[in-house]
Amino acid sequence: MSTYSKTITVQPHHLDELQHVNNIRYLEWVQEISGAHWKSTVAPEDQENLVWVVRNHNITYYESAVLQDTVKITTKVAQWKGPISIREVEMRNNKNGKILVKATTEWCALHPKTLKPIRVSEDIQRLFVPGK
Repeated sequence: MSTYSKTITVQPHHLDELQHVNNIRYLEWVQEISGAHWKSTVAPEDQENLVWVVRNHNITYYESAVLQDTVKITTKVAQWKGPISIREVEMRNNKNGKILVKATTEWCALHPKTLKPIRVSEDIQRLFVPGK
């Protein structure tokens, strides 16, 4: 399974009034890493043939991150269903390995001109789920 990771150091603008990372920041990180994984895996000419929209987010929060924590964010595509990509994202405290957040997102592929759902080719699916 193709995974993609990055690490973020928590900055003051990530925090809420409780001095924890704001839940909206976690959601932004889910979206950012998903896009980065797509762009780093798929050829630019193939990227132009699809646009992605979120159908559903499911996020579970386990622990809080605070100022200067480093958060390791990892994502993978767990499953394909026609135009739907089921993507998992996990965020961990990079220092102690504790899980902070788990998210599952259903992304729907659309044709860039008609904006109608479009099936993702087997070739692209295999880039994310080898052996598919």
